[in-house]
Amino acid sequence: MSRIHFLVDGEDKLRWEDQASREGMSLGAWLREAAETRYRSARVDSPFESAEDVRSFFEQVDQARGPETPEPDWEEHRRVLDASRRSGVERT
Repeated sequence: MSRIHFLVDGEDKLRWEDQASREGMSLGAWLREAAETRYRSARVDSPFESAEDVRSFFEQVDQARGPETPEPDWEEHRRVLDASRRSGVERT
């Protein structure tokens, strides 16, 4: 395994360590995951070729989003959209 050394601002390091800790990871593991996610997202410039490509894409999105940002409640989202549509109709 190779080592990479780089300089970062002390405040950035503290923020990153804190986030890594919240996610149950070491700073090194967190940085590796962030780099891999960034690398993979940069390589996604072609259309999906299979259902597995689609599943993999959404897996990466979920990992990047993190557990503290859940998927929206779609029923609630639909109710808000419907209410918005109805309120626009009432004004005309």
